[in-house]
Amino acid sequence: MKITLCSLAAVVCLAFSGVSFGAEAKDYQVTGPVLEVTSSMIAVQKGKDRWELGRDSNTKASAEPKVGDKVTVHYSMTATNIEVKAAKAEKAEKGAKKDAKTAASPAASPKK
Repeated sequence: MKITLCSLAAVVCLAFSGVSFGAEAKDYQVTGPVLEVTSSMIAVQKGKDRWELGRDSNTKASAEPKVGDKVTVHYSMTATNIEVKAAKAEKAEKGAKKDAKTAASPAASPKK
């Protein structure tokens, strides 16, 4: 009985662990009138702001939007390029020197 319950619990945990690893980017939306539309971009007015969203051949639409149409555009924020700059070495060196100074300083000796 215990083995069956443990096995069942393991299977359930394994099944749900894949869900967290396969999570997609969060879905967002913007609604407003179309200001401009091209094959690669759609511009939507949201309040006083102009939102320009890229589009490509994979973008689905119920009909081709035209200027003036009210639309709701669903989008997700996906990184297209990540540029990494290493932490400055001098900051790391200063921290190491500070640690060395505190370790090397003599401890106060008790007065007799």
